[in-house]
Amino acid sequence: MPIRFNHKPGLVVYLTAGDPSLEATREIALAAIDEGADVIELGVPFNDPVADGPIIQRASERALARGTRLKDVLVLCREIRAARPNSGLVLFSYLNPILRYGLSKFADDAASAGADGVLATDMIVEEAGEYLAEMTRAHLAPIFLAAPTSPDERLEAIAAHSVGFVYAISRTGITGKQQSLAVDAAALVARIRRFSGSDGTRLPVAVGFGISNADHVAQVAEFADAAVVGSAIVELIERSTPETAAGAVARFIKGLRLPQTALAR
Repeated sequence: MPIRFNHKPGLVVYLTAGDPSLEATREIALAAIDEGADVIELGVPFNDPVADGPIIQRASERALARGTRLKDVLVLCREIRAARPNSGLVLFSYLNPILRYGLSKFADDAASAGADGVLATDMIVEEAGEYLAEMTRAHLAPIFLAAPTSPDERLEAIAAHSVGFVYAISRTGITGKQQSLAVDAAALVARIRRFSGSDGTRLPVAVGFGISNADHVAQVAEFADAAVVGSAIVELIERSTPETAAGAVARFIKGLRLPQTALAR
């Protein structure tokens, strides 16, 4: 099914699959969907996550220590799709696990598992010819990262080849919680909009890296289509027990729809 955002702004929730366990990740994903997450990004744990900050790095280490591999994430994706047929599901991975699995086999198995799209964090659009061909063949949406430092030529190529949405990185550097959104985020989205189509067919833009509270989500709503929340949720899971994590994440996501001022009342 095509990726769509049913809320304004849409909400994309990142989870490291297998942290604290595959069973817990499944329950957390279902709770997140039930509280309004439009898209779940299932992160494939990797032993050298260079774009991720310490929170997600620790989650990857824990998931790998429990034996979580790409094949397990595909099984998890299938289970979530069966339980929530209308949810958006994106496989979020570094390229190395995909290549080790086999690009063509991965595309087939990801589609069979019910994934809507794939975000390979270290795949750059200029070198994505074979990757894009496999995504197209398997009817998977390729999603690319766009950074404030990306030249216009790259943004144009990203907009031309992305399906589902463009993931705009709000700032340079690694993932992690931030107290405020970088001023680069709105400017980057405006630049992407120049290449992402007219209003009727415009490719959505989701903003991520550092979004950790309701005020951030409200700010994103002013200039983008969706907010991506990752490290804040992964840290919440880290602080919770496997039995309480799903409930804690559900409450957190529900609170993201309310401004911080309202929550304080």
